[in-house]
Amino acid sequence: MAGMHHLSLRDLGDALRGNALTPTELTEHYLARIDRLDEAVGAFLTVTPTAARAAAKAAEERLARTADPHPLLGIPVAVKDLTPVAGHRHTSGSAAFADRTATTTAHVAALLLDRAGMPLLGKTSAPEFGCPAYTEPGFAPPARSPFDPTRSAGGSSGGAAAAVAAGLVPAAHGSDGGGSLRIPAAACGIVGFKPSRGRVSPAPGGDPTGLTVAGPLARSVRDAALLLDAMAVPAPGDPYAAPPLPPGATFAALTERAPAHLRIAAWTDTGLPGVAPAPEVLAAHRGTVALLRDLGHTVEELPRAPLTAADRDGFAALWGALAASVPVPDGAEELLMPLTRWLRQRGRAVSGTDWIAALDAMQTTARTIVRAVDGYDAVLTPALAALPAKVGALRNDDDPAADFDAQTAYTPYTAPWNWTGWPAVALPLHWTDPTPTAPSGLPVAAQLAAPHGADARLLALAAQLEEARPWAARRPVVH
Repeated sequence: MAGMHHLSLRDLGDALRGNALTPTELTEHYLARIDRLDEAVGAFLTVTPTAARAAAKAAEERLARTADPHPLLGIPVAVKDLTPVAGHRHTSGSAAFADRTATTTAHVAALLLDRAGMPLLGKTSAPEFGCPAYTEPGFAPPARSPFDPTRSAGGSSGGAAAAVAAGLVPAAHGSDGGGSLRIPAAACGIVGFKPSRGRVSPAPGGDPTGLTVAGPLARSVRDAALLLDAMAVPAPGDPYAAPPLPPGATFAALTERAPAHLRIAAWTDTGLPGVAPAPEVLAAHRGTVALLRDLGHTVEELPRAPLTAADRDGFAALWGALAASVPVPDGAEELLMPLTRWLRQRGRAVSGTDWIAALDAMQTTARTIVRAVDGYDAVLTPALAALPAKVGALRNDDDPAADFDAQTAYTPYTAPWNWTGWPAVALPLHWTDPTPTAPSGLPVAAQLAAPHGADARLLALAAQLEEARPWAARRPVVH
């Protein structure tokens, strides 16, 4: 079946269940594409052909004996390398763990690989411990946007986003603690969906801050919803919970229903002194406002962001403490990236009382944001403050503090929704004119958020926007 990497998850599932395609054929197709194209985009840290082929064979047997198979059975997937899968390399994006093999499998990965029966193509590239908004691990090539390989795929789920955009995998798992699904989706011209806090289990571990949640990266909203259905299964002992869907409902089915009239707040102010969105970003934002109004929604522009630069201090303290909490083997600290060492140094200065104060500050800021948009059904902002960054443009090994500040200025709109725990999505609704390095143009993504638990409403709105302004015809340079 030619061009099968252009098919949606639903179409691939139909082809597998209708015997027009086998899981082995599909898996071999993607493995061949990875072998041919991954060097250009740096999407994978580890490719797992033996495991993928064995899982594809097992999926064929399950399809043959199951009357009502899982809709994703036999469709390959990739897992971000921050997330362990037992028996496979697990570097966490760090040279300090370049040879580590995971001994456990995260609950969300088991849901995809074991319960759904999706063959694992490999572990996608991530920056060290998931800290930066770019994916340049140091011991591996940088992850690049397939729409313009001179530009970064973003981070920290940069490898996953690059793999999906380049058609190396139909959809991928990622995670988001400050924008790490939405930033790379915006850079790579695909959909990145951060679910509500508690929607996807962090098992077998915990979640001391409530910031990070796993979620899908896909080429379409409906594909993202279908993958979310597979991921959003709670585990005993989860520290947070999101409101369940009605019995029998699925996120994928709910994207088929256009939302009723919604009242939407919007802002472009970054809340950072001297940091303003680029002209292309402002123009795209105005275009999204107009599109939403054309679809019958009410959009009310807020004059300024409901947060200030000082409101980010708690988040920065927590980010450093989280980096410092990762146990590194003796003698391996010098293998870490300069930014990671700088963050860990700052994190070690955070005392127990400082940690509590930072959590309290973050939650207080979250309340301020929520109060500012209380009564709205959704919130619109840009996804990024600028066009996708060039590879190496944000990274500054000589001055990690400047590196961190550059990332903050590039991504001022994403982290607030991690603080609130609200679901948020990045959508490539607008594109620049073609350039020599980006003949399809560069994505200029919008970000939409919705109140906690309103994941289905947000997905339905995103699907409505995609139908009104589709991007599926865009083809990357790397194809």
